[in-house]
Amino acid sequence: MSCSVFLSLLLILSVANISGGLGAPEAALITQLPGFHGTFPSKHYGGYITVDENNGRNLYYYFVESERNPTEDPVVLWLNGGPGWSSFDGFVYEHGPFNFRAGNESKSLPQLDLNPYSWSKVSSMIYLDSPAGTGLSVSTNTSDYITGDLKTASDSHIFLLKWFQNYPEFLGNPFFISGESYAGVYVPTLSNEIVKGIQIGLQPSINFKGYLLGNPATDMNFDGNSLVPFAHGMGLISDELFQEANHECQGNFWNSENKNCQSKLDQIHNAIDDLNVYNILEPCYHNLEDQSANVKLPSSFRMLGDSNIRQFPVRNRMFGHAWPFNSFLKLGEEFSGTGSHVVPCSNDELANLWLNTESVRDSIHALPVKDVDWLLSSNRIKYTPDAGSMINYHVKLTKKGYRALIYSGDHDLCIPFTGTEAWTRSLGYKIIDQWRPWYLDNQVSGYTQGYEYNLTFLTIKGSGHTVPEYKPREALEFYRRWLEGNII
Repeated sequence: MSCSVFLSLLLILSVANISGGLGAPEAALITQLPGFHGTFPSKHYGGYITVDENNGRNLYYYFVESERNPTEDPVVLWLNGGPGWSSFDGFVYEHGPFNFRAGNESKSLPQLDLNPYSWSKVSSMIYLDSPAGTGLSVSTNTSDYITGDLKTASDSHIFLLKWFQNYPEFLGNPFFISGESYAGVYVPTLSNEIVKGIQIGLQPSINFKGYLLGNPATDMNFDGNSLVPFAHGMGLISDELFQEANHECQGNFWNSENKNCQSKLDQIHNAIDDLNVYNILEPCYHNLEDQSANVKLPSSFRMLGDSNIRQFPVRNRMFGHAWPFNSFLKLGEEFSGTGSHVVPCSNDELANLWLNTESVRDSIHALPVKDVDWLLSSNRIKYTPDAGSMINYHVKLTKKGYRALIYSGDHDLCIPFTGTEAWTRSLGYKIIDQWRPWYLDNQVSGYTQGYEYNLTFLTIKGSGHTVPEYKPREALEFYRRWLEGNII
């Protein structure tokens, strides 16, 4: 990292960490945002917290107080996946306090409107860029960008301990961790670190109550082997092809070395290659020429642009060359953020325009654009999964009494709900709320099943991988009910 970056970061940290021990640091207060014209419905804060003094490893956060009752409402940490995915994805496109829309002219600053379905309606939200090298989080030692599951969890735990030192007025609030996709690894490993800290008496003591995960990467056997049956069940491949693949692969679709199995997976890949992997109901445009029909896109859909394409370099690792749709790496396999693969059917143009504008960086107390280029998916980190399956983490946490909500958009081809339903069922917990529909305004919004040890599995009808993006109203509703301890 250059000397100018170091000095800029030092200046920001020297200001943002002034709290006097009495409450939220006033220097971190965000009073206005470019593109928004109005009054914030609650207080916003942002800045860096140092998790390693020697290396200068600093994680960026954006904090939104609850719009309802911040002194009592839960505080919820949000983590996007990746690995290396900025949590501004959740802030900009999913459940943040604003809806972002394109400016009046091409490449002009996006305009922000209040989001009626923001999760800050019922909770305070911390959006954290983790690990260092992700989003706006940086280190003065680039070796820190070589990381993995366990180091990421440890750093995020240190972040939380220091964050609560800076915001001690929230220590008594119920605290939850949430996330989606590869955060299916981030969240349980971080939760485990928090619980270990509580058990040995680390201060400040975090009032941790549980966690919730959307379409989470959990276990390669369950997640990987769910994709082919899901494609068949959704009518994307024929009975014949499914039966042939099942016969050749013997039900093992994600790591088979059988050439005949691989041939059948190639055929399946060819059959579904043009689908929107994140939501099979949504259109998929592969280039700008596809816009010629002037088809009106759903509000949740982000078209693939010609610049700043969202990187997702790990997608074709689980199934080898024949399958592009995994969401996490094999244990011990390194992911380099400089990969060339892209996420189909979507882009991050609005977020890129906004977050790479100098006035925005100044408003949110982040490093200048010249010092750190914001990308939705990091091109800086080298990441090695080293935590293994998350199933044992879930068992350990739920049996200690921590609440868990596992929810799935039921039209996600990236991490299908069928695999998630299967691993939650595999825990062997007693069913205390039999499979049934859940409702919003007398309409079926999905299905749910409740288990002992405060574990709930939930589907959202018609939703894709990023549930609050595709179904914002339904997402806020089940989120609110679950946080309040009500039946969904």
